[in-house]
Amino acid sequence: MISRTLFTDILMIVFLVALQIFVLNRITLFGKYTPVLYPVFIMFYPFFRNKFQFLALSFILGLSIDAFLYTWGINAFATTFIAYFRTLIFRTSTDTSTDFFSFQSLQWSQYLFFILSSIFFHQLLVQYIEFFKFSRFFEIFLNVLATSAISFIFILMYALAFKIKQKV
Repeated sequence: MISRTLFTDILMIVFLVALQIFVLNRITLFGKYTPVLYPVFIMFYPFFRNKFQFLALSFILGLSIDAFLYTWGINAFATTFIAYFRTLIFRTSTDTSTDFFSFQSLQWSQYLFFILSSIFFHQLLVQYIEFFKFSRFFEIFLNVLATSAISFIFILMYALAFKIKQKV
């Protein structure tokens, strides 16, 4: 297993930002839905690492995406929010109470629900902060559902390709 350090975390952020900006943002499915992969950093970051460092890295990840997309902190807020509540999302979606566990010990349904709920909350925050109008409530919610489903497929392919096995 590769030891994760601050340097490797920063390299991972640079890789995910470049992948999102230069590859995935050029993909539009059905004319308006773009897959999102960068929250994978937040989802699979080890739980036993420094919480403040994790929050700072999550903020930097979101701010980097905002710098390229000119979205004025929306992604920084969403990634930091998801990072802050990640443990709660994980425990709720997996129904576990122990402190030491691994993704291997989870059932597939729990693993998939964790990924889906994390990406859904992230997209919900991003879309509603960026486009919120009461008259477009259902249109935005449909956009959140579609983008979450597409992003879920991309994140699942990422997780299967890199076989996330670390203990969390």
